[in-house]
Amino acid sequence: METVTNPSIEVGDYTYYDDFEDVANFERNVMYHYDFLGDKLIIGKFCMIASGVKFIMNGANHKMDGITAYPFNIFGKDWKRVEPRLSDLPFKGDTIIGNDVWIGNNATIMPGVKVGDGAIIATNATVVKDVAPYTVVGGNSATEIRKRFSPENIAELLTMKWWDWNIEKITENLEFLTGKNPGV
Repeated sequence: METVTNPSIEVGDYTYYDDFEDVANFERNVMYHYDFLGDKLIIGKFCMIASGVKFIMNGANHKMDGITAYPFNIFGKDWKRVEPRLSDLPFKGDTIIGNDVWIGNNATIMPGVKVGDGAIIATNATVVKDVAPYTVVGGNSATEIRKRFSPENIAELLTMKWWDWNIEKITENLEFLTGKNPGV
């Protein structure tokens, strides 16, 4: 995606974001992504990201071990004295989307989630935990609906890594890659 300028967002080749208004909105949908936290959003190759998909990053996390999770310190003055150290805040790590992942309209991906290669995230899903490769998930919070292929075929596809082929090989094998039965 050529519209991404934030160095903490990495997007693989041929990945696209389809927005009903403007594809330049993509970074606006990567929320609470503050440089000082150091977390990254890493998206693989050949991913399909629908309009309204939101990536919630670690900056959205509040300290939760007190009576209240309210961030008094953001209002400054006398309340600044309870400002938490970065090490006091929950940090879930980088958010990583594998290759060949389809994320449906208005889905939300929470901080630190890892979505495996070939996974499908249903429309309006809220993904709060990792998604295994070639798994379809949906709901709030997202749960497994089904596997796309047998465990043996998934293992073969993960070994094949078609997204790492050169573009000529991909082009030569389009019928295989898009066929109803991958025959792996």
